[in-house]
Amino acid sequence: MTLLVARCQPQVPTTAEYEDLKAHFQPIFDEIASGAKDRELNGQRPVDQIEQLNAAGFSVLRVPKEYGGPGASVHTFIRLLIDLAAADSNIAHQYRSHYGFLEALRFADTKRKEYWYREVLQGTTVGNASTEIGNNALGTLNTQLRPSTPAVDGEPTNWTIDGEKYYATGSLYSTHTRVSASLQDAEGNVAPGRSFAVVPVDAEGVELEDDWDGFGQKLTATGTARFRNVSVDSIAVLPRTPGSAEAVHEAAFFQEVLLAVLAGIARAVRDDAAAGVRVRKRTFNTGLGLPYRQDPLIQETVGRIAATAFSVEATTLHAAATLDRSLDAAVAAGAERPEYDGELPSAMFEAEIAVEQAQVTVPEETVRVASELFLTGGASNTAVKKGLDRHWRNAQTVSTHNPIVFRARTIGDYYVNGTLPEGLNAIGDAKTGSSDEASAEGSSATNQDRVATR
Repeated sequence: MTLLVARCQPQVPTTAEYEDLKAHFQPIFDEIASGAKDRELNGQRPVDQIEQLNAAGFSVLRVPKEYGGPGASVHTFIRLLIDLAAADSNIAHQYRSHYGFLEALRFADTKRKEYWYREVLQGTTVGNASTEIGNNALGTLNTQLRPSTPAVDGEPTNWTIDGEKYYATGSLYSTHTRVSASLQDAEGNVAPGRSFAVVPVDAEGVELEDDWDGFGQKLTATGTARFRNVSVDSIAVLPRTPGSAEAVHEAAFFQEVLLAVLAGIARAVRDDAAAGVRVRKRTFNTGLGLPYRQDPLIQETVGRIAATAFSVEATTLHAAATLDRSLDAAVAAGAERPEYDGELPSAMFEAEIAVEQAQVTVPEETVRVASELFLTGGASNTAVKKGLDRHWRNAQTVSTHNPIVFRARTIGDYYVNGTLPEGLNAIGDAKTGSSDEASAEGSSATNQDRVATR
């Protein structure tokens, strides 16, 4: 890890920054790719592969230079994540939780930054425990974080957390998990928005299950997490202010990681399509009778897949660049400070809109090319031993994290009415009532925390 940090010193994001890190990680990516299909077919969690990546420094890329890390740009990190997702989308996806935590940490107070950046550089990784599956009203959380000791210098020294989460992506691969919760004071009053507790996965009262039953991304260690009277030190409690720079940035970044996973899947589809056509000997009696790799219709199909993969990656990287500009603008305005209460820079909302737009096109295009992969080989491409169906299943699963219809509506509202995207604090059960009541409830959600649907 020391070698990696020493090699990553450019002061501004450059192609050289990416190329240097790419050379460092590519041998590991290649090894990961060689076993991805078999892991998928056998249901084998990539524990060793993730440990190897972390030992090589992949988990510290976004730790700022001033805290001893490489300080890689968002753009560079996303390029590397696409490379990793092309090798194994499950492994890339599980880093979403860890890097979401690191992005949010940029807006924390100095004490927490110093503590957690040091911990991450020493090997701490952080999973995610966020969404609740039932009996929580839209915009609220049943998981409770409450003080268990009297306040000292304005905050308790210890807290207790109780709750259950349906998704805990990456937590079984991590040393800690970040739990979203409603924050109570000593009188039981609940603060607006949500807060987070960073909890060791081996702490007393923590229970993790690998019971995610989706048909794709099955090796992301996504499953149920339970917290029963878990003790949490104050340094591990990270309050979030609704509508803050942290809330806007981390929500966009969290979704950008999904775009990178999809871009990697699209590239893997391109490579598998080309590789399959390259070695195929048999052709169809309805074709032109040419050697398969020379058939112009098959070449065109592969070419369209390749062009779409290029477009998907370019869109994802454009959105990543807007996030770098957004962070620069936040720092210039002082909006990265927890006490900042001024207007957020417009660049932050521009980045949010860029990611929202990419979330409409990138998922649709990736799912499409994952389907077109089967046009390059016919029924033989459906053979289980080839494992080609994993690309479609994984792309479809990632794409459903944020329903495209809601993203598209938000973008339309922005361009027609100038309305910035707004989201509730957490997904949950919608209240029943008339459309007028629903409208009133939606208005009351103004300035709530912008968050992902999952």
